[in-house]
Amino acid sequence: MLFEKPSDDVLYDLALRDAVARLLGDTPPKLRGKTLLKADFIETPIGPMVAIADDHALHILEFLERKALATEVKKLWEATGSAVVFGRTGPIDRIEAELAAYFVGNSVAFDTRLAPLGTPFERQVWDMLREIPASSTSSYSGLAAGMGKPAAVRAVGRANGANPIAIVIPCHRVVGAGGELTGYGGGLWRKSWLLEHERRMAR
Repeated sequence: MLFEKPSDDVLYDLALRDAVARLLGDTPPKLRGKTLLKADFIETPIGPMVAIADDHALHILEFLERKALATEVKKLWEATGSAVVFGRTGPIDRIEAELAAYFVGNSVAFDTRLAPLGTPFERQVWDMLREIPASSTSSYSGLAAGMGKPAAVRAVGRANGANPIAIVIPCHRVVGAGGELTGYGGGLWRKSWLLEHERRMAR
């Protein structure tokens, strides 16, 4: 019996799944039988993303190549006592649909329930990020002032960098005080792309 050679799309899909599986690693024996978090990749025009969620909310949404992703995954399963396995949940399906609408320019709204793991201060910063309108930007000092903590510029910067839910919690909308692009975990080229995409949608 002859077998067809896998298409390039199939090989790409398998490679992504293998990358996600290696990222998650083996489920620690002590976690077997406990509540499971599901992880899957979501393809976007600017590269694959990894989404991790339970049945109720999204915990992580990151670009697959982000260096901090493995650390975020480990931190999540240690904090929740849950195993992370390859699979799908309602929140992953929903965020995939919302991202699709975003990338084709139909919507900047994200209604998927979020549950990012962070300190109270980090979550306060992330809430501020979600208040920055699409096609607009803010600065670290502007965020700190808006929180009533003008001296906390560096802490705001660290919280911005620790954001585990890219695009939806729009840390890409934070720029330098002079408007210059500053560090972005997904790469400055993605930050530039996202900002220009949102400007096009606003026009």
